[in-house]
Amino acid sequence: MEIIGTLVIGLIAGFVAKLLLPGKDPGGCIITMLLGVAGAFVATYLGIFLGIYKPGDTAGFIGAVIGSVIILLIYRIFLKKK
Repeated sequence: MEIIGTLVIGLIAGFVAKLLLPGKDPGGCIITMLLGVAGAFVATYLGIFLGIYKPGDTAGFIGAVIGSVIILLIYRIFLKKK
């Protein structure tokens, strides 16, 4: 059930990250939302590693948005280098 919760939070966090970082992305809204899911998973496992969350906890919404913004910025940096 934690994975489904992380997926839902990640989709919403990806949408919010797109609102916080407007601009033209080659992947569009769908890719940004998938990056949000990745950001939620990164925030969850980074939080467990740092001791913020216990195993089995999912990242909070703010953590997922921060993870999504970081992954979106990295995504944009790598696309501009090509």
